[in-house]
Amino acid sequence: MQDATRSSKAVFSTHRNEPQVQLPNFVVSSRWPGLHACLMLMVTAGIFWAAAAGAQAAKSVAGAKGTQAEEAAATGFVGAETCAGCHAEVAKWFADNPHTKMALMHGGTGVTCENCHGAGGQHVAGGGDVTKIFNPANAPAKDVDAKCLGCHAGAHPNFDHSPHAKAGVSCVGCHNVHGGSDKEQLLKAAEPALCFQCHSDVKPAFSMPFHHKVNEGLVQCSDCHDVHGTFGNNNLKATADQNAICTKCHAETRGPFVYEHAAVKAEGCLGCHSPHGSQNARLLNMPNINGLCNQCHSPVAAGTVHSMNAGSSEITPCISCHTFIHGSNVNPAFLR
Repeated sequence: MQDATRSSKAVFSTHRNEPQVQLPNFVVSSRWPGLHACLMLMVTAGIFWAAAAGAQAAKSVAGAKGTQAEEAAATGFVGAETCAGCHAEVAKWFADNPHTKMALMHGGTGVTCENCHGAGGQHVAGGGDVTKIFNPANAPAKDVDAKCLGCHAGAHPNFDHSPHAKAGVSCVGCHNVHGGSDKEQLLKAAEPALCFQCHSDVKPAFSMPFHHKVNEGLVQCSDCHDVHGTFGNNNLKATADQNAICTKCHAETRGPFVYEHAAVKAEGCLGCHSPHGSQNARLLNMPNINGLCNQCHSPVAAGTVHSMNAGSSEITPCISCHTFIHGSNVNPAFLR
């Protein structure tokens, strides 16, 4: 029986010098003479399969790295490190530049400089030939905008409709894409100085006796204007109620009111007020309140209190009686 049956601790080998393989814990009986050979074949095949699979995996990894390098070489990418070799002054700003996030968004080479400037292979091969690289500083505004909007179109979908785009003011007119003192928006200068470089006609308004506190830093141009474009006039921010641009700060005039002043709903705040600055109190368009009101409310017919010149008197302004001129919840004539 000992010759016919061996325990699971028996060891089989086809050659003396080959590694010995210990079979699982079961008994091989002489009643199945082919089982011994079958088990040995299965174990040997498993060892060869594992070795082949490991070799194939290593080959795939190496092949992937090789393909990535080949693709980079074929497309002419040289990598940000190569760019920094000549453009050290620019590269030093990139450590905390928001554009470095592109390295987390894209794989392969050229994830920073060459995402905007294009492949630099020919530029490097030409000894820094400026005609072989895209330079936003010298490119047409439309080309620059198209390059930037390739990533930022979702945030600024209306830029093509903006006065800035129509006037040929490209993104790099206001932004320093390589970085600077403004780490978030990459602006070339802080507001309002940046805006005043072009909008010099508006600048004096903020020095008038009554003005929004823009020069003082309490209000910014971008609080009211979307510089990247809207469908409104003067790049005013788009809201469901355009007066909301003003009433977000002047909440007491917001309403809704039971009796609304038609001028507020029609012309809006600008019908009576100059938003940047005025020589008149409350930023009114005219120094005389009655004259301002009578642009719409011309002298009333004789037989009323207004026929006694009350509506034209500087001593008795309209708002002495019509107090709630933005709207009222108690009186359709906006009386107190």
